[in-house]
Amino acid sequence: METENRKVKMENGTPSPRAPAGKISDFTELETWKFARALRLKVYQFTSTFPRDEKYGLTSQMRRAAISATANIAEGYGRYSYQENVQFCRQARGSLYELRDHLTTALDASYLSTEIFAELDAMAVSAIRLINGYIRATRNLKLSIPERPKK
Repeated sequence: METENRKVKMENGTPSPRAPAGKISDFTELETWKFARALRLKVYQFTSTFPRDEKYGLTSQMRRAAISATANIAEGYGRYSYQENVQFCRQARGSLYELRDHLTTALDASYLSTEIFAELDAMAVSAIRLINGYIRATRNLKLSIPERPKK
């Protein structure tokens, strides 16, 4: 796939049409996804310092929860209906709460310092708030579109 300035080029060499100004054309443009991605990267960074015997335990669980958050935001974005998008965002939110519990476990096991725990937990809380806002915005968008008359 040929690109120019990160824009996909069509077969005739012209850049593909973009969404109108202010519109999101890909899940990677969502602030919610970007923030959850930053959290996921930090989780990977800090879990790499965990003991080897946690590789298939806590390390794996924390990474899976962080991956699940970004993956569910992306999958929801790709769904047809607003309600499906909201449902996947709820799953992403649940994964972030799961991650917060795993962070507490890592703190209790002394795998994380209180400072690192506080930083990651604050990021998770912020990501949850962003998802809540995204859910509200998605619902409001659905309400602003008139229904088609039933035949």
